[in-house]
Amino acid sequence: MESASQCARPTLEGARFGVAVIGGGINGVAIARQCARAGRRTLLLEQEDFASGTTGRSTRIIHGGLRYLEHGELGLVREALRERQALLRERPHLVRRRSFLLPLEPGGRHSALAIRAGLWLYGAFAHSRPACAAEDAAKLERLLDAGRAWSIFHYEDAQCEFPERLVAEWLVEGRLDGLVARNHTQVLAIERQDRAVRSLIVRDRINGEEYRIAADAVVNATGPWADRVTADLGRTRPMIGGMRGSHIVLPRFEGAPQAAVYSEAADSRPVFVIPWNGQLLVGTTEVRDDGDPSRTQASPAEIEYLLSSLRRLFPAIPFRHGDIVYAFAGVRPLPFTPGAEPSAISRRSRIVDHSDDGAAGLWSIVGGKLTTAAALAREMARKLGLAAPDAADVDLPCPQADGIDSALTHWSRQVARMSGVTEASARAMAEWHGRRALPIARWAASDEALRRPICPHSDHLVAEAVEAVRCECAVTLADILLRRVPVALGGCWSDECAAHAARNIGAALHWEPRRMAEETENFEQERSRFLTRAPAVAENAA
Repeated sequence: MESASQCARPTLEGARFGVAVIGGGINGVAIARQCARAGRRTLLLEQEDFASGTTGRSTRIIHGGLRYLEHGELGLVREALRERQALLRERPHLVRRRSFLLPLEPGGRHSALAIRAGLWLYGAFAHSRPACAAEDAAKLERLLDAGRAWSIFHYEDAQCEFPERLVAEWLVEGRLDGLVARNHTQVLAIERQDRAVRSLIVRDRINGEEYRIAADAVVNATGPWADRVTADLGRTRPMIGGMRGSHIVLPRFEGAPQAAVYSEAADSRPVFVIPWNGQLLVGTTEVRDDGDPSRTQASPAEIEYLLSSLRRLFPAIPFRHGDIVYAFAGVRPLPFTPGAEPSAISRRSRIVDHSDDGAAGLWSIVGGKLTTAAALAREMARKLGLAAPDAADVDLPCPQADGIDSALTHWSRQVARMSGVTEASARAMAEWHGRRALPIARWAASDEALRRPICPHSDHLVAEAVEAVRCECAVTLADILLRRVPVALGGCWSDECAAHAARNIGAALHWEPRRMAEETENFEQERSRFLTRAPAVAENAA
């Protein structure tokens, strides 16, 4: 077993890279992976941890953007649906089909005819016909206000319950192609000479070391932080208009449909109620937010808005503030569009060339979505002069749910057989690691400590946590428990779980008692900043 000391971060002082990507969210990781795959020596830098910003605070849907049809963005819908199909084929353990139900009440903004036409067009673009969801529709109808004549429509999209895991897999693949990835590394300055970027001054926030790195091109993929990175260019107009999207998480209730529900709040904004991680994820809001994106939290007004929307949709279920497990929020890096209605702002990403700002070789990413990150990465690579062939634009069949379950069952049996872990743990590993669960299982078979559960409530094992440090760039306990093996997002997580996890993981990584205590404290602080605890929500909203 490797010790933590074997995971040291050698200095990059004096190193030279063809491309340096700043920002380790889904877009930054996708771009860095694409550039490394094309043979360019690439560095990826993230000031916190990979997927810790907007990516890990999203609604976790891989979708074509049904409501974008309303704004005439047909090209964006086509692109997103094509990328959705590619993810379903390439990452079937992480990106799964999800049925959506759309209840339409009389007198709403949209007519039944308009909804039917939109869903027909959406299905035509996706080359698919959703399977019948009659049982879920009947469940939903029983929950809706019986005094209204609802029409219930059905369509299909996809869900990535843990985009953090998708980012981790792309990191591993990028590193196999030579990508150098550093989280907890802050860019202090972008140095220019003769109106072109030349180097970066960075600080390793783990060991405090500062050093200079030469780079031929720099991609600013920091999302809502993008204007902060380019502040010294003297731009008079911001690129980003930050928009906060907040969510609440509640326990599943008896009679809840397995399908996701897409409805409208009282102000006609879209609201999703989505089965997620054994719970219900309800979101989202759209509130302008120009503060520190790493500190953003759902406001009491947003929490009340979401809870009221849920009560309005399901009037027979007595949802209370005390039922909320936690709330979280992220800032979407939408284009700066003063005065525009949030719903009318395009979700299409764009790439800004800073040559006219006196910084040739510097590019900034504005916007972007989980669904289209790979397409954005190919576009960025081409602007850097790299080969980046399009994803296969063919109508290949995507795995069906029963086929995925069969594959996961097969992998699970292999994992259980070669490692001696329980069937539940084997299944949990297969669902989060896919085929990569097999080498993790072989390694776990060598040491009983690696086969221990991370905490008593979880089927996930210490071997996965140590693998996160060995191969997925995890450094801290929070990196592991919130993003690589994100068991701390579960509804049953407690302080006792954190202490148990720290002991098991720390022992496997040979952490000293002092390090173990520091990691536990820092983890608890980061989790409480990210996830607003239910008691605090209740007090604020009272």
